[in-house]
Amino acid sequence: MSKIKVGISIGDLNGIGMEVILKTFKDSRMADFCTPIIFGSTKVASIHRKALELQDFNFYTINKIEEAKANKVNLLNCWKNDIDVKFGTATATSGEYAFQSIKLACDALKDGKIDVLVTAPINKSSIQEKIKNFVGHTEFLQGNFDGESLMIMASEAMKIAFVTGHIPLENVKTAITAEKIIKTTNQLNHSLMADFGIRRPKIAVIGLNPHAGEDGMLGSEENEIIIPAIKKLKEADVMAFGPYPADSFFTPKNLTAFDGILSMYHDQGLTPFKTLSFSEGVNYTAGLNIVRTSPVHGTAAEIAGKGEADEQSFREAVFMACDIFKKRAEFKEINSNPLAFKTRK
Repeated sequence: MSKIKVGISIGDLNGIGMEVILKTFKDSRMADFCTPIIFGSTKVASIHRKALELQDFNFYTINKIEEAKANKVNLLNCWKNDIDVKFGTATATSGEYAFQSIKLACDALKDGKIDVLVTAPINKSSIQEKIKNFVGHTEFLQGNFDGESLMIMASEAMKIAFVTGHIPLENVKTAITAEKIIKTTNQLNHSLMADFGIRRPKIAVIGLNPHAGEDGMLGSEENEIIIPAIKKLKEADVMAFGPYPADSFFTPKNLTAFDGILSMYHDQGLTPFKTLSFSEGVNYTAGLNIVRTSPVHGTAAEIAGKGEADEQSFREAVFMACDIFKKRAEFKEINSNPLAFKTRK
């Protein structure tokens, strides 16, 4: 397989997006691993590079993707305007150009000019000042590509998905249904196989209530919704187990025993994930016909322009995007002609 072309959107111009991109690709070995194509501008890159006092690193500037070189860190000059970068400040201008970067990268992904997409952090409010219907990366990708998206937070420690997402806690109880648990677990199961190369994933399902309901004493959702859903999943040959109490599940022994975890709501799963994997964790958008990853952190306005941002999560997002791209190709080959693949093996 030829070197994977990684399209990179630069995120909010006033945040740490360009900083983590610069820190990641100043290591020349990254260009040996993949062909990065950053959708931004030389003027913005220069401002960030000056703030970081990077003297020994330059992008290879191109005006169209076809000019990209495999052994270079390519910067696609998407606009030539003079832009006032205000580190740590949310502005309509920074949001407008962050959206332009995302849009152009997605267009290139549709046209097959890049293979995968890695997105730097954005400020949604800044983008919404100009793009009123923009909700977020995931929703934008959902509207532009085939499939049904599922957010998976992934690291060496765990791969965790969520039955409910960004909704108020008071709405979680009514949003959890057996059908949704089954659907989300099936999506997670397929992603673990197709995207991460796990043949028979074992999935732990976390309970909703304290102590997973304590046999109904602390809530009925486990007995009435979650356990019946797990039973149906097992009948469909999905290796789902639980429900496990959230307060005691996230131990090294349990994390190594399961390939995936299904959390009932946002903070139930993200709190242990970010506690254990904040530096190296990756946000992966599964379920679509394209590969998109991003770091787990936000724009970090409080440290923007100070050179303090940790690039590890962004670097891991690049590695994971490439690895998933390869795993998908292998999964497709196995399932299109399994007998031939078995014979070759």
